[in-house]
Amino acid sequence: MTHTANASDAPGNPRPEVTPVAEPRAAENTAVPRDAHTRHLLTAPALPLLLKLASPNALAFLVQASVSMTEVWYVGQLGTVSLAAIALMFPLLMLMQMLSNGSMGGAVTGAIARTLGGGNIEQAERLIWHALAIAVAAGLLFLLLALLFLEAALAVITSDPQVIASAQLYGAILFTGAPLLWTMALLSSVYRGMGNMRFPALLMVANAFVQIPLSGTLILGWFGLPSLGIAGAAVSLLSVALFSSFVLIWGLRRPDSRLRLRLDRAQLQPSAFRQILKVGAPSALSPILTVSTIAGINLLIGEFGVAALAGYGIGSRIEFLLIPLVFGLGVSMNTLVGVNLGAGQVRRAVNIGWVGGASAAVLTGTIGLLAALAPDLWAGLFSDDPAAISSARGYLQTVGPFFAFQGLGLSLFFASQGAGNVTWPIIATFLRLVIAVGGGALAINLLGAGLNGVYLATGIGMLIFGVVTAAALKFGVWDNL
Repeated sequence: MTHTANASDAPGNPRPEVTPVAEPRAAENTAVPRDAHTRHLLTAPALPLLLKLASPNALAFLVQASVSMTEVWYVGQLGTVSLAAIALMFPLLMLMQMLSNGSMGGAVTGAIARTLGGGNIEQAERLIWHALAIAVAAGLLFLLLALLFLEAALAVITSDPQVIASAQLYGAILFTGAPLLWTMALLSSVYRGMGNMRFPALLMVANAFVQIPLSGTLILGWFGLPSLGIAGAAVSLLSVALFSSFVLIWGLRRPDSRLRLRLDRAQLQPSAFRQILKVGAPSALSPILTVSTIAGINLLIGEFGVAALAGYGIGSRIEFLLIPLVFGLGVSMNTLVGVNLGAGQVRRAVNIGWVGGASAAVLTGTIGLLAALAPDLWAGLFSDDPAAISSARGYLQTVGPFFAFQGLGLSLFFASQGAGNVTWPIIATFLRLVIAVGGGALAINLLGAGLNGVYLATGIGMLIFGVVTAAALKFGVWDNL
């Protein structure tokens, strides 16, 4: 985690006069003092630089995905009640993680990157404190919403008192520690904004090696310890978040850190909050719209029976496994686009958007085509029910060829966070919801197209998502930011 120090931080060298509340977006100014790492982000060839930055994140998020699957297996050993309870709480946990890591985290990454690109070290260090304040506030908001609405929401979904009690216990522990989860996410985003992808990625991998045995111990009572049941999963997650937060803060306190968490930068300013929230607030719509799309498709497919729903779950699981890969590339695009736009290098920023978007499209499109050509290889891993396999086969053969557009749109969403404007990616996400769910309903009720009609609408929704997001970049949405 050693970095070249900024010349303006050296003893005896006065800091250049800067306006601490302004976000630099002027024409390129090569006279602005920048450290060697930032200059590298501004000049190195785009594709090798993207791949170098993306690799640690992609690996780390794939490892983290294995943690979630392992914990579900642990909870499954407790019985059906615990498994049902964790299933009810999982969407809420995923929504919070998507908001903290992707939406608000991406906004923090982009704000830090743009500010560093403009050479404003002092303002970038102030943004760290604002990110911490947002983390605490957002975590407390989730806790308040859980206290007010969780029990009523669970009662709408199930009437089983044991399931509700288990889910409430898990939720009470989880959301009490929500500020820790947000702090871990937003501090990791600060590092990414500096262009340091390796440190938070290595920390995520280390967390996985701790969390997997810790969860087993707390949930199932290994090594002679008492079993905490489903509560153990929440305690394990929060323990790792607490440890990670301390490590991330320690890293920002080190003298060799490119940005430091200094007490004299702790003054909170409305303009600095706006610098983050102008991207983070609208970005929060993306996971909400995504979850709504999935829920709507589930509702439509549920009309065709349990086997059809199971098959859709099997087929769409590939799509969810692609998200960590695209996130690894997308968060790197976020940083590089932000740094270059902050330095006034608009043409290079746009080029990075196209290079990264094309890379994501090739990656996801290749996987989608392979799945479409050999769907039974994947579906057979999860079920031997012919009806479920048939449903999964239909999904992969119909939707798989559209995965490229999903990868394109998602990567450009992250890049747009770096640019400081996510309006068109959000519009594209909304259009995907309308086309996938609305088109699926029309396919069933008016055209009699059946299950494959729903799948086709889902694929077309992905197509529109990718095309609209790319079209915004093509027609110069970043040029006048």
